[in-house]
Amino acid sequence: MESDGRTRSGRRTPLAIGRRSVRRFGHRSRPAQLRTLAAVMAVVCGLGAYLAAAPASTPGIGVAGAASNNSLAASLSRASTSTRGIVGNKINVVFPVVSLNSLAGKEGFAEDYEFSEQDKAIKYFVGLVNQKGIHGKKINPIIVSYDPTNEASMRALCKDWTEGSPAAFAVIDGVGTWTGDDQLCITQEGHTPLISAWSTVTNWTQKGAPYLWWTGADDAAILQAVVNWGLSAGLLGYGHKVGIVAGDRSSDQTALNQYLLPDLRRAGVTPTVETLAADPSETAETNAEAPLVVQKFKSEGVTDVIPLIPFNAMFPFLGSETSDNYFPKLLLSDYEESISASLGLIPTPYEKALNGQQGVTTETLGGVDDSRPESQGGYDPGERSCFTAWHKKYPQKVGFNHPQSYYIEEQGPVQSWCTAIRLFATAANGAGSDLNRRTFVEAMSRVKNFPGGISPVWSFGPNKFYGPTKYQVVEIHNNVPPSSKCKLTSNGIPQGTCWVQTRGWQPLPTVSG
Repeated sequence: MESDGRTRSGRRTPLAIGRRSVRRFGHRSRPAQLRTLAAVMAVVCGLGAYLAAAPASTPGIGVAGAASNNSLAASLSRASTSTRGIVGNKINVVFPVVSLNSLAGKEGFAEDYEFSEQDKAIKYFVGLVNQKGIHGKKINPIIVSYDPTNEASMRALCKDWTEGSPAAFAVIDGVGTWTGDDQLCITQEGHTPLISAWSTVTNWTQKGAPYLWWTGADDAAILQAVVNWGLSAGLLGYGHKVGIVAGDRSSDQTALNQYLLPDLRRAGVTPTVETLAADPSETAETNAEAPLVVQKFKSEGVTDVIPLIPFNAMFPFLGSETSDNYFPKLLLSDYEESISASLGLIPTPYEKALNGQQGVTTETLGGVDDSRPESQGGYDPGERSCFTAWHKKYPQKVGFNHPQSYYIEEQGPVQSWCTAIRLFATAANGAGSDLNRRTFVEAMSRVKNFPGGISPVWSFGPNKFYGPTKYQVVEIHNNVPPSSKCKLTSNGIPQGTCWVQTRGWQPLPTVSG
């Protein structure tokens, strides 16, 4: 799941962009890791001015008005039959891409070569779909570069696509940078299908139903998986004192009160809950409260902590743990990407707090970008197919690493756009010759066992608007000195840090609405 980077009211911040670079630290040299960390901090430090000038937004996630699974299924049959965005034999599909000239683009993606290849990837994979066509129609790709720190501009773009010109039949957000309220602008307000890699808890797809479809996991399912794993691993119950540090944003409080706490109650676990200021505009409050939260956990003998906080709040929380020499077991996860983003924080500055910590993920973390088979950590079938097609067209070595590589990133943007475009084409074909919004979303609900990318297999349904079906448990490992725990890269160079699979793939719990 790509986490949102929204403020407490639902506004999106550029922090989420920086977090995407952090997740790839383990595949880079140590100097590159430190430069990217500095870039992330630069984005964090620059948030104050942005947030002060940002316009007010619609309210964030709320418990009131949540739909049931029955109403989710019913929403399919009530979907609009509009063909807006289909002009003759062309299907207008918008592909929003973060501008590399924006602050977020420069700071978040500057060292990631594949992000400069996005336009090329979109056009190429759309072209492959158009070779066969979709019942006599072809995708007309409308690639829009935007600045994710300019909320007013993003809303204006949404209104152009859904009400003005160019008229969009659908929007595809392959890498998960179109988030939060901006998703609801397209779906809830604009009644336009959106496929996106960004996700949060179930309330969001309920609000955007039946037009909002995620290639990332619903965080409600992730939190249930955390509880299931914690119980089976002996980290919850069995005399363990459990703590939860939850952000004060509405999204974090909904995740806590509507999902995680009920899951723990059913398991007979009563945690100590502490709230931490989590909005990036509350930096001073976060820095002041983090030591108090850590001291409370330490004084109460908390041994295991579940974090429900965004990346910007993790920094002071881990810093306070380190200052207090207090290192509880952390139950990390895809919630706010705590398991993937944390790899970039070892060995500097939080090795003691993070090395050896484990977490739940639906992503293919711990794999390798080379010719090895999936059983040895290589690409899963969806990624392999995308790489094969890409390499056929672009066989040259690329990237900023030396030596350069033929291979695309396992969790990178090329495969993300490839699989998202193929997913759209599968549903559009499944809608038949009478393609409209209703037939499209009904076809999306019938997509099963689709070869995903960041996650191995996607299946959707009338009550399931997110794709991932499986999760694994991985451990964060500092590979100094080099060990067999971390797979060698394709050029034989040991990884500096890596994720190590500790539990194999197993079914992801189903969200019950």
